[in-house]
Amino acid sequence: MNNLQFHISQTQNTQVDLTGGYYDAGDNVKFGFPMEFTTTMLAWSILEFGGKNQMSGQLSEARAALKWASDYLLKAATQTHGKLYVGVGDPNSDHSCWERPEDMDTPRPVFSVSSTNPGSDVAGETAAALAASALVLQSQNRTYARQLLVAAKDVMDFAMQYRGKYSDSVWTACPSYCSYSGYMDELLWGAAWLHKATKNATYLNFINSLGANDITDIFSWDNKFAGARVLLARKTLVDKDNSFDSFRFQAEDFLCRILPNSPSKTTQYTPGGLIFKLSSANLQYVTSITFLLNTYAKYMASSGHTFSCQNVLIKSSTIRAFAKKQIDYILGQNPLGISYMVGFGTSYPKMVHHRGSSLPSIASHPTHIGCNDGFQYFFSGNPNPNLLTGAVVGGPDQNDAFSDSRTDYNHLEPATYINAPLVGSLAYLAGRYGSG
Repeated sequence: MNNLQFHISQTQNTQVDLTGGYYDAGDNVKFGFPMEFTTTMLAWSILEFGGKNQMSGQLSEARAALKWASDYLLKAATQTHGKLYVGVGDPNSDHSCWERPEDMDTPRPVFSVSSTNPGSDVAGETAAALAASALVLQSQNRTYARQLLVAAKDVMDFAMQYRGKYSDSVWTACPSYCSYSGYMDELLWGAAWLHKATKNATYLNFINSLGANDITDIFSWDNKFAGARVLLARKTLVDKDNSFDSFRFQAEDFLCRILPNSPSKTTQYTPGGLIFKLSSANLQYVTSITFLLNTYAKYMASSGHTFSCQNVLIKSSTIRAFAKKQIDYILGQNPLGISYMVGFGTSYPKMVHHRGSSLPSIASHPTHIGCNDGFQYFFSGNPNPNLLTGAVVGGPDQNDAFSDSRTDYNHLEPATYINAPLVGSLAYLAGRYGSG
């Protein structure tokens, strides 16, 4: 373990270079926890489905989008000795305004975690994101990838040594991104990625000592158990290392809780066949879970592996067919005939809950639009003037119902962590069925 001392701060008067990175969704706040998950999932998408026949001409763009995130996270982890920055901006003041990023004049405090105010979850996810990014970007720049990996090791050491939920230390975490599942899943997730990136047995020993055996039927920015188990199961299915069999069993238990023909499923579905987990931004769970389905099916196909959910035989083709139906639903094959990806198809959301999309562009309205002045556009019944091409919104409710209303952030707000895992699934489908 290293001896870095991390500590919490709200340094409104400190000049720190935390430019770059991504806002989480439709606001102007940099929440570290979901951004790190976004980064990890984009990296994993490229690692699994970044082949020439899959991402085709988009691979360089995917790498560039990933590096934009990893550059920020590298600064967040190394910018100031003894600090891991985990957020920029006051969500309360930001959410009380409807402003373009270019006009933003709300307070921009920064937040960090420490040994006395720990954040094992946010640190574990940062380590995962940095390690996964290093694996993707090492073919382009080995020196940069080594920097990412060194930072990943340091942050993971901190996560392992100082235990605690970041939302108990950083007041901006809740209610938007509370660590509801705790930090054991991120310790498992971060260590799994560090083991993959370094092959260092220390991380495997740590994983085996965790006792992180929670049963789950969800995968998201908050709960990483299923993702870690699928990643670790690759060692058995692809690398033929049976010492990882316990993770395969756990991964398959997760899948049996998802698949609709499984006797042990615990997952709800809409009448139109969409996975339904929670009412707020449900498509985030659909895209994340579907990514795991496609990835596990890939591992199964490489070895001809099958498994059973009680008395139901599951093949890779079974999983892939189901996963494709989920993606097809998102893209318009659903009871309403609506594509939930902005700009795709003939019918898609026009009033997305997103500041930059809903307010006039600088080109069309160069003068400043103040905090409260922007609400005339927020409450307008007109379509957004700027098309947020490719963004996927929160999606329909449990009955497949959907109303295109900007004020309904639960269903109309896009998020980076909805799109990032979708990249992998779409790349797989493009490679198999073409891009037409």
